[in-house]
Formats: sequence, C-alpha cells, structure tokens
Amino acid sequence: MKTEKKINQIWFQLGAVTIPLALVILFEVLKGNQALMTGWVFGVMAPFERLLGRICSVFPFSVAETLAALFLAGCVVWLVRAVVLVVRQKAPLPFLRRLISLGTLWLWLWAGLCWLWNAAYYVPTFAQREGLETAPYSVEELAAVTQYFARQAAALAPQVPRDSDGHFAEPLPDCFGRGPEIYRNIAREFPSLDIKSVRAKPLLCSRLQSILGFTGIYFPFTGEANVNVDAPACLVPSTIGHEMAHQRMVASELEANFVGIAACTSCDDVVYQYSGYLSGLINLCNALYPVAPDVWRSIVKETFNQELATDWNDNNAYWSALESPAEEVAGNIYDGFLKSNDQELGLRSYGACVDLLVNYYSSKL
Repeated sequence: MKTEKKINQIWFQLGAVTIPLALVILFEVLKGNQALMTGWVFGVMAPFERLLGRICSVFPFSVAETLAALFLAGCVVWLVRAVVLVVRQKAPLPFLRRLISLGTLWLWLWAGLCWLWNAAYYVPTFAQREGLETAPYSVEELAAVTQYFARQAAALAPQVPRDSDGHFAEPLPDCFGRGPEIYRNIAREFPSLDIKSVRAKPLLCSRLQSILGFTGIYFPFTGEANVNVDAPACLVPSTIGHEMAHQRMVASELEANFVGIAACTSCDDVVYQYSGYLSGLINLCNALYPVAPDVWRSIVKETFNQELATDWNDNNAYWSALESPAEEVAGNIYDGFLKSNDQELGLRSYGACVDLLVNYYSSKL
C-alpha cells in the first residue's frame, strides 16, 4: 500500500512539472504561426479574459492585486518553513523538495502567462488590423502635431476641476466610474475596439508601482486593468485608457499608448480628453526636443498656460523624486520580458507611439 502511494506521488510530481513545461515548449514551437495564434487569441483567449473581467468587476478592489499579494506571501512563508526544516532536521532534502515545488508553481505561472497573454504579441498588430499607416514623417510634421496637442491641452486645462492652488483635482473614484464610456466614440472608427468595457481598478500598492516606474498593469488571469493612483492625477485617466486597450488585446505598449490617447481625446468627457492630450503631448515633446529644441521651446512659450504648466511641472517633479536603482532594475526586467516576446524596442516602444500619433493626428490639423 505504501509503495503504491509512493508511486502515485511520483507520477503526480512528474505530471506537475511536465505538463506546464510541455505547454511552454508548445507555445514556443507554435508562436510563429500567426494564423493559429490569431485564432487562439480572438477565439479563445480574449472571450475567456473578458468573462474573467466581468466576474471580477463585481468586487470593488483589484482581485489581481489580492491574488498577487497572497501568492508572494505564500512563497515567502513556504521558503521560511523550508529553511526552518533544514535547521531542525539538519538535512537539505526537505528544503530541496520545497524549492522544487516552488519552482514548479512558477513554471505553471509562466505557462499560463504564455497562453493567456504572450500569445497576443504574435497576432497582427492593431495598426495592421485597422489599416493604420506609420509612414516616415518630417520634423515639421512632428512639430505641427506637437503644437496641435499643446493647444488642445492648454484649451482644456482650465476646464478640469482644480483645487485652490491650481492643481488637478478630479475625484478619482468618479474618474474610474466613467472609464468604461471612453471607448464608445473611437470604437466607431476602429471596430476591433468595440467590446463591452468593465471598470479599471485602482491599486493599493500604487506607491510601490511608482517606485518601480510603472503606472499600471493588465492582469490576464483576472482580465482586470489595474491603475497606479499615486502617480499624478492628471494622467490617471489616460493610464486607464492605456490599460483598457490591453483588455482589447492591444498587446504592444506602443499601440496601447496610442489607442489609450486616441480613446481619451475622442471621447465626450472633458477630463479624459485633457488627460489624453497631456499624455500625447509628453510623448511628442520627448520626441521633438532632441531633434528641434528651439522649436520645442517656442511651442511651450506660445501655448502653455498656467494650468497646463502646473500639471506638466507636477508630473516632472513627481517622477524625478522617485528615480532609484529599483526603478532601473524593474525597467530592465520588463524590457527583457518585452524583447523576449519579439517586441524589439522593449520599453522604448512606449515612446514609439509618436509614429502613430503623428500619422493619425496630421489628418486632423
């Protein structure tokens, strides 16, 4: 009886390792088949994650953050107990067993991530699905679109709620509540974005997100768009738009940035419009300043009013104060993750949305 039980345990342990390993290997073999990945992502993965998102939307808090906290706490407790066993029994075997079990758990997590998110990197891009062009543009065209965004942001800046000191003061719960409506207009132009939205969730560990240099995260295991609310409030609406783009299977950070900005600027909500134009302006200025600093200074001098300048300075001061080695390490890890999924620009793809912004908004000038 004991022998049979031991054999069953061995088979269980082998299965626990080989199944996720096989799933990872299968993904690596099949990810180059775009037709297969497209069928999986839009036929299975996306509907499944939308269902998860609707289920998790009944909770007012981030289910993703709760699960992540419990998972990491469990890993720590598991390792601590393993060390205690080694000390008490003076034998490394129990520690090794627990270490292997923990590694197996992380392997399952990676297998799930491959099939519930990484697959979205291997389907036609949003630009390809919607026929958007990213033709080369001149410095003059970049400057013209930058000036357009600056004027729009400056015109909207006095219209959003502000406190007695002139700082952006839109109540964030209200902002999150209106989030599901912002894709209504842009979905008419881009049908692939036309899905029923669920609310994004604020993160309790937002300060930690800021320290690591992140403004939000999409969690495929719950279908939730999670947003850092410790970051400057004036850009929280555009971050909501960005993370909700990931819910629509816009995997590329480049394209999610563009889609989030386009959704915000085209919606009927003044607060979201302003945040979208401000976010786009930051991206455009980051591209314009290195190639034409005098033009950039001229645009700032001619268009920035007091309200826009306040939000611009608040954002710069916030992120400057949080620069740290932790941010650099986290950035390098995420950069590696993006590049491992054939996102050649890595983290630089956040700024590469300028290509789409210039080509798309040039027609609106």
